[in-house]
Amino acid sequence: MRFKGIALATGLALAGLGAASHAAPAPQGAAAPAGVSNIAPTTAGATAPAAPASPLLAQDGAPAIAIEPGVGHPVDGRIGIQPQVTTNGEFAHWFHDSILFPLITVISVFVLLLLIYVVIRFRKAANPIPSKTSHNTAIEIIWTLAPVIILVLIAVPSIGLLQAQFKPAPAGAVTLKAIGNQWYWSYQYPDNGGFEITANMLKEKDQVAKGERFRTDADGPRLLAADNRIVLPVGVPIRLITTSQDVIHSWAVPAFWIKLDAVPGRLNETSFTIAKPGLYFGQCSELCGARHAFMPIAVQAVPPAEFAAWVRAKGGTMPTPGTPSDKVIPQPGAEGSAAKEAQGNAADAATGPVENVTNAAPTSTQGATGNPATGNAGQ
Repeated sequence: MRFKGIALATGLALAGLGAASHAAPAPQGAAAPAGVSNIAPTTAGATAPAAPASPLLAQDGAPAIAIEPGVGHPVDGRIGIQPQVTTNGEFAHWFHDSILFPLITVISVFVLLLLIYVVIRFRKAANPIPSKTSHNTAIEIIWTLAPVIILVLIAVPSIGLLQAQFKPAPAGAVTLKAIGNQWYWSYQYPDNGGFEITANMLKEKDQVAKGERFRTDADGPRLLAADNRIVLPVGVPIRLITTSQDVIHSWAVPAFWIKLDAVPGRLNETSFTIAKPGLYFGQCSELCGARHAFMPIAVQAVPPAEFAAWVRAKGGTMPTPGTPSDKVIPQPGAEGSAAKEAQGNAADAATGPVENVTNAAPTSTQGATGNPATGNAGQ
């Protein structure tokens, strides 16, 4: 009877796993929203450039939009994953709620009941003479094969989701470069003229001087509202590139199912597509110093035509539709980066151009390493 009970419980767990797998949404197979293009929006059909007083250049740097209750931000008292607005996020949410959580619950309850049975059935009072049984072939086969089968079944959707999360962005994707700093985020749009946005956390009313801007409910939740939101188009693939100027940060927006480390001297990349307009908030998710908790992320998803109008209002341009990105995106501090170009321009302004001059190699005081004693290791 014990063997039958163990086999029955294992069979139920595997049957539930198999039945649930038929209802899973594919990581990249969800249909695009109706009327939404799969390529980057163009200036064709977009509104005219915004006037200086346009709401497209509002104080928070984005069109006015209301925060939807319960979507895109944490809710006090809620247990569970935030509503997802990307294909991968929807699949991961289903995978967690329909496969992993029920399976963990069944296994935990089974092990608990088995422990209770063993404690009662084989206590000293019920078994004054201990059993000398050392092996049971049937039980050993079951407890070896059952976990292997469960792990193999879980691995199939897990590997598919992992692959989908790092699928390269298609041609026509909008490139967003997020740069971590201590302690704020800066953003660049390389495919849209390279304009840059700096986003700092908005403080509370009692934390700012008189006349300074402070957070309101329209800006977002406490510790999540930023003075400048980044704007991204809905239904268009987003190519996210992260890096850092100083230490390791992490760009994380739960509603997008995105968490990508920003590492100094390295460019990390992933892609996603936002399915629903709205405001979505996140935070730095890598311990990066004393003000780690004050690096919010505020993303505003808008229709493609509205995104094109916002780009033009920022002084940017729209690329040719459907063409892959051809912009070189250097690492912070590397040759060709904005910092290096600024340093070079400053040096030229101070000394003037040098023509037909051969400079002697600089001497080093670092012994056998031969490395110059200059540079910025943090970059």
